[in-house]
Amino acid sequence: MRNCLWALALALLFAPATAAKSPQQEQETAPPPPWAYGFDSPPGPSATLAPLGAQEPDDGAIRHLPGSAFSFTLTQVRDSYGPADWYPGDHPPMPEIVAHGRKPEVRACSFCHYPNGKGRPENGGVAGLPYEYILQQLSDFKNGVRKSADPRKPNTHFMIDFSRAMTDDEMKDAARYFASMKWTPWVKVVETETVPKTHIAGGMFLRLEGDATEPIGHRIIETPVNAETTEELRDPRSGFIAYVPVGSIKKGEALVMKGGAGKTTQCTICHAADLQGLGPVPGLAGRSPSYLVRQLYDIQHGTRSGIWASLMKPVVANLTTDDMLAIAAYLASRGVPSESATGSEHSAITQGEEFFTANK
Repeated sequence: MRNCLWALALALLFAPATAAKSPQQEQETAPPPPWAYGFDSPPGPSATLAPLGAQEPDDGAIRHLPGSAFSFTLTQVRDSYGPADWYPGDHPPMPEIVAHGRKPEVRACSFCHYPNGKGRPENGGVAGLPYEYILQQLSDFKNGVRKSADPRKPNTHFMIDFSRAMTDDEMKDAARYFASMKWTPWVKVVETETVPKTHIAGGMFLRLEGDATEPIGHRIIETPVNAETTEELRDPRSGFIAYVPVGSIKKGEALVMKGGAGKTTQCTICHAADLQGLGPVPGLAGRSPSYLVRQLYDIQHGTRSGIWASLMKPVVANLTTDDMLAIAAYLASRGVPSESATGSEHSAITQGEEFFTANK
């Protein structure tokens, strides 16, 4: 009996010490937020590269977009070695690696990132990033120090393969091209309690038909203003709406601009007062919030660990995924009008269409 009592006492004494985790340890063991990586559930222990989704067969019909003098079939739109360029006047002449890639190892950069470099939530916008920064990221992919914390995400695997196959001159051409273009509004941030119901296709949230909604929870739902022209035709003039939880922009502002009372370092120190970047440090304002959360999480968990990422490691060490969500919501809202919505008020979709038409 005495031995049992001693055993119980020792268990009670040491259990809190062994079970308790520091805030940093809790962040390091938190699973990737699936919505940021284009999934609806976290990866399992044996997760592998997700297959690309099936596409609608090409019926041979000629497709059009408003304001474009060109027309293409779906096969031409989907040609990853020479994708449709709907609006050649919207961007400088593309170098060969951007326009056509190099068969069979490297797809055209313009296929995923668009000729204007704005990209989509499942990859990332590269227009307006510093030349040196783009080159460094290609080098990091090539050298295996930039990966995805979610092994299912195909885009990161593609970039690793492409960068390993690209020549130095091809990297320089692509970096010079995308760095030459100014970043302009592409994402409209809307605070809301509910979001349109969506399904995931190729890592992107697409609205379902009808008016059904669901609680947003602890997520950002980044979806095309026009799902049909974005998904089917890869329309480079149709942007995105990012639905974020109510109050997240204000919380993010406190973290970004003041460091959240010592929880992190204010972003403006390195990324400039206007968050548009400084020298080789990239701009953050107006960028895809899904992309931003992925990068914060990848850096925190060491799957992105290049030269620049190492400087960010202590900055993100104590952030929770909710902190990352708030930071991304605020950054994405900078330079783009934001609004609040409650219940089923989703008139922002129509307003977003007008907004992007005026700011293309």
